[in-house]
Amino acid sequence: MRLAKFLAHAGVASRRGAEEIVRARRVSVGGLIVTDPALDVDVDSGVAVDGRYLQGEEERMVFVVHKPKGVLSTARDTHGRRTIVDLVPSAGARLYPVGRLDADSTGLILVTNDGDLAQRMTHPSFEVPRTYRVTVYPSPVPEHALRTLREGVELDDGRTLPAKVRQVRPGVLEITIREGRNHQVKRMCEVIGHRVRTLQRIRFGSLRLDDLPEGAHRRLRGAEVEGLRRGDWASAADAEQQPAPRAGGRVKRRPSG
Repeated sequence: MRLAKFLAHAGVASRRGAEEIVRARRVSVGGLIVTDPALDVDVDSGVAVDGRYLQGEEERMVFVVHKPKGVLSTARDTHGRRTIVDLVPSAGARLYPVGRLDADSTGLILVTNDGDLAQRMTHPSFEVPRTYRVTVYPSPVPEHALRTLREGVELDDGRTLPAKVRQVRPGVLEITIREGRNHQVKRMCEVIGHRVRTLQRIRFGSLRLDDLPEGAHRRLRGAEVEGLRRGDWASAADAEQQPAPRAGGRVKRRPSG
């Protein structure tokens, strides 16, 4: 197995993140620092990250979390601020977020130790849909501006793909994109002359936020994870008005304080 894939399976990072860790000279094999993410390794190769030896593949865990405002979409923060991983019980696993939401944004985000799934959900080639509910000002947004968003707008890092856009009520939009550029929805709205007040991700791939309380999480069932791997995005769109399947029992809440 290639080294980057081995690290992803061991829950160190996504495959892309694992490649960066290797190139940063943080990985050793058999006691020697390596820089080639494609190096063939196995569980007996003595792979270590930052001096800590790995024992092979961990149990795969995937959680959907309702991120509150102010929580960071990172695995850890050097300033001790609360991160999305703090909201999920890790049971010793090295979890990390899939995709990002700005600190002042809320909504659905995945947390996992499954590097292959993280790659599947975030790589631009898969065009995984993400739906956001956005409040903007001034309000309402005129139809010609909505049409501009649907057709794609020119940003400083290139033209966006066509988006699905509807105005739920004056000044409240639902925008579905198939890219994951930094601050993309906010920048798209600025192009048409509207600034974002609030932004909440309500769907990611085949998963929807529905009634999951803010700050809560639930672990995905095997069937849900397989749906993400297959790319069952259309089924989520078709089921827009139907209740989402519950995933594995009670919603877990973090204690306050």
